[in-house]
Amino acid sequence: MSLTYQQSGVRYDAIDPIKKLAQAAARGTAASLRRTGAREFSASRGESAYVWRQGGKIFASVMEGLGTKNLVADAMYEKTGKSYYDIMAHDTVACIVNDLSSIGATPTVLHAYWATGSSDWFSDKKRALGLIRGWQKACKLAHVSWGGGETPALAGIVASDTIDLGGCATGMIEKSSHLLSDKKLRANDRIILLKSNGVNANGLTLARAVAKKLPKGYFTKLPNDKRYGDALLTRSNIYSPLISHLLSRGVRIHYIANITGHGLRKVMRARPAFTYTIEKIFKPQPIFSFIQHATRLSDYEMYQTFNMGQDYAIFVPKKDVAKTLRIIKTHGFTGLDAGYIQKGKRQVMIEPLNIVYSGDTLDIR
Repeated sequence: MSLTYQQSGVRYDAIDPIKKLAQAAARGTAASLRRTGAREFSASRGESAYVWRQGGKIFASVMEGLGTKNLVADAMYEKTGKSYYDIMAHDTVACIVNDLSSIGATPTVLHAYWATGSSDWFSDKKRALGLIRGWQKACKLAHVSWGGGETPALAGIVASDTIDLGGCATGMIEKSSHLLSDKKLRANDRIILLKSNGVNANGLTLARAVAKKLPKGYFTKLPNDKRYGDALLTRSNIYSPLISHLLSRGVRIHYIANITGHGLRKVMRARPAFTYTIEKIFKPQPIFSFIQHATRLSDYEMYQTFNMGQDYAIFVPKKDVAKTLRIIKTHGFTGLDAGYIQKGKRQVMIEPLNIVYSGDTLDIR
């Protein structure tokens, strides 16, 4: 089987130009903030979250969705009777707050968006209660208040017996120095990578396409004896308390890149012309090796589609590396002093794999 992310139905060359047009159109609306005495931080446009100042406070907001991961949960539920929707809720919250935290904001209030093909979806108490309990627990882990949400039934838009999970969140940035934008990046900053739990919520369209080609589908065993579906449904990490702790302890974070869509190309999300040299990487979890074997994708393709075991890239001065790694460990995560940045051509160089991603392959922030 030979299969790429684009062949499975996801085309960044179609999506990214529209995102850029939307960002450009949105800039023209910023004047509306002045009516309430607010002003935007223009450098936040195109980042993971949007930032504005209101009086003496700085706010940030973000909207995110889970994507198609819950379709894996549905397929597993059909055969096992286990709903997995506590995990789907957790991962949706993680998608939202991890993006918000990457701008230096502490999540404050989060709203849910659960769109179904039919209201009958909520009649399945096992899934519905799993979703509610998982969402509540994830909000508590993220230290964010679940403020409410919307549950539309969209027959004809969302498939029957399916739910589309997403939400938005607002957070506060306690000090101006905590606001993270690419203007803070400096040559010789170190790149700290955080180890992921697995696939998370990106690349699932391709991962699902793989399952369709396997004789036993999601129940195919990996070399570590774990079922393919279970491996895909591993919980994502929630990083908001960690980032808040790092900032409160005086760690000089210059930037954060959340490794989601576009894989490790996302390390060069910032606008300035820097070369990002990755000297060390985490060994990918078995799920990635399995997908690569099944699709026959090159390392180049895999590392621009999935996180491949690397979750979050935190950029700090060299003097702050040891302190950063200690705090990461106290939160139960694994960090790696993985590389550095320097002035030069905008690109990511993954030295252990001899991979180079040129800046023109990531035409969006």
